[in-house]
Amino acid sequence: MRTAGLLTRAFRNLGPGLLPFADAATAELPMGRLLRLALFQVTVGMAAVLLIGTLNRVMIVELAVPAWIVAVMLSLPLIFAPFRALVGFRSDTHRSVLGWRRVPYIWFGTLLQFGGLAIMPFALLILSGDTTGPVWPGHVAAALAFVMVGAGLHTTQTVGLALATDLAPAHARPRVVALLCAMLLAGMVVSAVAFGLLLADFSALRLIKVIQGAAVVTIVLNGIALWKQEPRAPSRTAPERPRPAFADSWALYAGKGRARRRLVATGLGTAAFSMQDILLEPYGAQILHLPVAATTALTALLAAGGGLGLLLAARWLDRGGDAFRVAASGAGVGIAAFSAVIFAAPLDSGRLFAAGVALIGLGGGLFAHGTLTASMAKAGPEDTGLALGAWGAVQASAAGIAIAASGILRDLGAHLAESGALGEALNLPSTGYLVVYHLEIALLFATLLAIGPLVRADAPMPAPRPLPRSLPRSLPRSA
Repeated sequence: MRTAGLLTRAFRNLGPGLLPFADAATAELPMGRLLRLALFQVTVGMAAVLLIGTLNRVMIVELAVPAWIVAVMLSLPLIFAPFRALVGFRSDTHRSVLGWRRVPYIWFGTLLQFGGLAIMPFALLILSGDTTGPVWPGHVAAALAFVMVGAGLHTTQTVGLALATDLAPAHARPRVVALLCAMLLAGMVVSAVAFGLLLADFSALRLIKVIQGAAVVTIVLNGIALWKQEPRAPSRTAPERPRPAFADSWALYAGKGRARRRLVATGLGTAAFSMQDILLEPYGAQILHLPVAATTALTALLAAGGGLGLLLAARWLDRGGDAFRVAASGAGVGIAAFSAVIFAAPLDSGRLFAAGVALIGLGGGLFAHGTLTASMAKAGPEDTGLALGAWGAVQASAAGIAIAASGILRDLGAHLAESGALGEALNLPSTGYLVVYHLEIALLFATLLAIGPLVRADAPMPAPRPLPRSLPRSLPRSA
């Protein structure tokens, strides 16, 4: 019996270490409720994979849609990204006799995702020319579908993060952030595998079933996530309560606690970690001559590094670490990571390239967790949605612009190298990629410069030195 008791205590002590998110639960937010709430991140990850990954390939290859139309359609969800701050502000100041601030916005965001996914497959089929009528209705319907999905996922994620901040106590927020980010990665990985298997034997009917199945999964999971989460408080949402103007609230938030510098650092770092998103696999295939299986595994390697970064950041912050130092360490890891990716070409080393990819994920996880936690910590109880919306707007906009710019810069660098404008030494197939990777390193150094004053601002003031008990009546003269 004594041995059994010792084993029980040992397993109880090992549990939080073996299950890193087990200690994210609190009395205010138990694990079951927290996991249900995190389901909204799964649907956001599923929508992101469907738009950027699966439909990108299906539209170009199977449906033979011109690449420029595909690029325009995939960029449409980013139109709504700058409005995340406004959505978060509206959820902070929402008027409702029911007493809910966050639930209506998450629910209407879910409906937008559902509606966009519901009409999307039919719009894509018309867009591909599979119709006896004009094609322009397909362009309009496809654009509407992509905008609806983008608006829905941005709204759902912004207000969902604000609700998680409302429910989680301050000391548990770093672990809650790590769990929410991990659920986003899990949703992306599982969805990518599921979409790949379901669309392996492609047909128009199969495409309709898969996309509309994703619409049903979205509304079911988000409905489960919302169930009995936000407590009703009619006094906070009474219609007669005054609601400040967005411009006034934004001016107050932006002028408080170096918020602008924090957002600049977030944008620079996000852009630095995002420019490689569409270049790593082609770089591995074209420059390092890696097989398809090896380049496909890069996504899993990147996600594994990101998950490890989230876990390390959560543990660091849980022990009293500074969120800005966590973000700065992520930028430092990113510099080493892109250096490894760059040197993999002249050394022709696939292993060094794989290590660099894993480190990119690790640095990105540390940086994302640090900046998101800092935004949560700096937000007051009445402007949580505005603060997280501002973070999300900068993060999503910077990522979208960086991804678009990376392809342009890669092609421009390759053209200059082939034309001899950069000299004979740089007339290499890898030059276009290396231009982008060097720019990412420069952006990470700029990120460190932006974060530096934020770390110093949050550093504790040194204790004053005690004065001596007796002072000399006169000071000795200098020689």
